[in-house]
Amino acid sequence: MEVKDNAFARQFESMTPEGPITIEYSFQEKKIFLTKINTPENFENPETIDNLLKSIMEINIEKKLRVVPIHPKIVAFFKKNPKYKELLPPGIRI
Repeated sequence: MEVKDNAFARQFESMTPEGPITIEYSFQEKKIFLTKINTPENFENPETIDNLLKSIMEINIEKKLRVVPIHPKIVAFFKKNPKYKELLPPGIRI
């Protein structure tokens, strides 16, 4: 899955057959806050979103950023994928 970091729009972007998926973010210090998931209308493919989030986690590992999940689907992703919990800042438990 190809993921583009659109720093100007502050979102990660990926194209699917159904249309674009974006995950909005904001920065504060060495943390990235994942705030919103935008999907095409009637999009129902949680596996695609999980794959996008895995790619985003790898990007954040490379950049040495801590990840703060704000959106409930992103919190659920961390619960299903405990190997990425190391990216959470100290004091945040999911």
